[in-house]
Amino acid sequence: MTARIDPRIFDSLPMGRDVASVRRRIEALEAVLERMFVIPGINRPVGLDAIVGLIPVVGDVIAAAMGSWLVWEARNLGLSRFQMARMMGNVGFDAVLGLVPFVGDAADIYFRSNTRNLRIIRRHLDKHHPAGVVLEG
Repeated sequence: MTARIDPRIFDSLPMGRDVASVRRRIEALEAVLERMFVIPGINRPVGLDAIVGLIPVVGDVIAAAMGSWLVWEARNLGLSRFQMARMMGNVGFDAVLGLVPFVGDAADIYFRSNTRNLRIIRRHLDKHHPAGVVLEG
């Protein structure tokens, strides 16, 4: 497995409550949960969510708790109830699939609830807080 995330990303993580700080924090957490390593044989990125999910039951509860933190940050950003329900549905679906042996482990690789939730948060931030948009280039 090769590391795919630059570890320096955590050096400059702001702990502020402004939109740009929250956005960087959420993006960093999603990267750790979903794209930390690449599996050599299939060239698919996996993260802490999939690794912790290998531990029966307890790992899935821990992974759901980490995913719920993204939902908590989204709540603090003022996302609508519908968006929050979709995000909790993503986390819940991932957690329920994780309870099924082998199927849950494969689901962690292909159904990325945290990436889906980050996409919902980004859409909200781009629409309601355009000044906090981070340009990459």
